[in-house]
Amino acid sequence: MTYEKLTIYTDGGARGNPGPAGIGAVILDQRGSAVKEISQYIGEATNNQAEYQALLAGVNAAKALGARELEVFLDSELVVKQLNREYRVKDKDLAPLFVKVYNLTLGFKKVIFKHIRREKNELADRLVNLALDKAGK
Repeated sequence: MTYEKLTIYTDGGARGNPGPAGIGAVILDQRGSAVKEISQYIGEATNNQAEYQALLAGVNAAKALGARELEVFLDSELVVKQLNREYRVKDKDLAPLFVKVYNLTLGFKKVIFKHIRREKNELADRLVNLALDKAGK
């Protein structure tokens, strides 16, 4: 099954910064039904690195699902502003992750990145914590 448009909520987090990190993503179809959930432990990372890793996982999954358009919600204002070219990526460890996301999004007809408040991103946040808890971190 392919989808014209998917909505993605992503979150990444580290317990300590850097520290043990996890990612979470929820992909919704146009009716708002979850078509995929991602919850994964990624090892040691900073919060911002985890945010980018979660985004990469979500966008890759949406690509595999055949989406043509994406609306992506993140609670990391920094990452959203970097992706929307409001901020430059100054961190040498985030730059390659930014480039990966940028290159991946070129394969879509339209991609929108939006910042949301943390409390509006509960499901993705829960998936991050689930991954960390499962890893015993």
